[in-house]
Amino acid sequence: MDGQQKTVNASLQRKLSVWMAVAIVVMAVVAGVLSYFTALQEARELQDDVLRQVVHLVHRQGLAANPAPAGLEADIIDAESEVVIQILHPAAPERDNSTVWGIHFGGALADGLQTVDFAQESWRVLVKPAASGTLLLAAQRTTVRDEIARDAAMRAMLPLLVLMPLLTLVSTALVRTMLSPVKALATDLAGRKQEDLQPLPEERIPDEIRPFVTAINDLLNRVKGAMDQQRRFLADAAHELRTPLTALTLQAEQLASTEMPPSAQARVRTLMTGLSRARQLVEQLLTYARVRDARQDVARSTAVRAVARRVIEDLMPLAQARNIDLGMVGESDHSVRVSEADLRTLMANLVDNAVKYTPLGGKVDVIVRRFQGQVRLEVVDTGAGIAPDERERVLDPFYRGLGTDVIGSGLGLSIVQTIARRVSASLELAYADEERRQCLRVIVTLPSAEAGNA
Repeated sequence: MDGQQKTVNASLQRKLSVWMAVAIVVMAVVAGVLSYFTALQEARELQDDVLRQVVHLVHRQGLAANPAPAGLEADIIDAESEVVIQILHPAAPERDNSTVWGIHFGGALADGLQTVDFAQESWRVLVKPAASGTLLLAAQRTTVRDEIARDAAMRAMLPLLVLMPLLTLVSTALVRTMLSPVKALATDLAGRKQEDLQPLPEERIPDEIRPFVTAINDLLNRVKGAMDQQRRFLADAAHELRTPLTALTLQAEQLASTEMPPSAQARVRTLMTGLSRARQLVEQLLTYARVRDARQDVARSTAVRAVARRVIEDLMPLAQARNIDLGMVGESDHSVRVSEADLRTLMANLVDNAVKYTPLGGKVDVIVRRFQGQVRLEVVDTGAGIAPDERERVLDPFYRGLGTDVIGSGLGLSIVQTIARRVSASLELAYADEERRQCLRVIVTLPSAEAGNA
């Protein structure tokens, strides 16, 4: 489920964020370029208007262009606002082609705005005829004009440069916010237990995703109905088989008590063994169906040692028949948030398996201890153990390891796993003797019901 959640994030949220960021950057670049050249052109036109206004003012007021006053400090002159004004006498150029700020414009100049080169510098020049036959000339360096225009264009682009990363962050945050209900659904599904098939909540779901959630809920309802039907069939079949198997067992016992040849007695014993195995299978099927249908009672608090003692007493005849030392280790007792019926079923299956799969004359210990604020139940035997590559398989229903001649159905550990999942416990299989890789240790970590450990 974690892989599915990552796929959703990578294929939807990340792609939307990336493509929205790309679109914002492209649009900002295009808008910035257009704004830059538009502002540049407007700044140049504004500077041309300044030249026109200067010439018009000189012409209307009849002002004369004079040289720079003696003693004027050069650092007072602002090069960015410097406008050179000259009065040209085309008829007698040698008479009064005066200079301003030490710059002399001469030669043939056309009327109007133009760009010309003087003294290895480029100038923007406006020439306008006056009523007296003279020419009024206003000029400004193009380098200064271009610098002013570029500065104005860059200031026009500045808001776009600032807004572009902000819009990218805002769009990413909006996408994340809009998809948060989807991520919440993915988290809900990832944290569910295997048996939890409740419909997904449809509140705050976007209309585009609601049909998808509705389809998932329909699928969950169908799966839940199929699983309920399967459980009912399993329970009904096991219940229906119990009565005829009980009758057959009684008849086989009566048959075994009669006098018959040794060969017939051997066949009757084989028949009784098969019937015993069938009855055990039916009982475990009923138990398996019951624990899968049951619901956890979180309010219950059960003492572990009392339940373990009763389980050991029930299985003591089987252990004595196999000469197995069965008992509890330690005197401490702890309470868990598990119903007594669930705890009893869990421990009975663990101890029953341990006794059956431990060789004659072996040992089975039941250990109860505290572990990191929880209660750890351990069942340790001196059997062959379970290889690491089989520890997942033995939890599947009806799976039995190869090479064993013990009568069983392969449902014991499946029942334990089902109860553990339902009561929020963990199940672990390990070697009790890691060096020799033998002897099985089954560890069930249960939620504690003691004060301060809830």
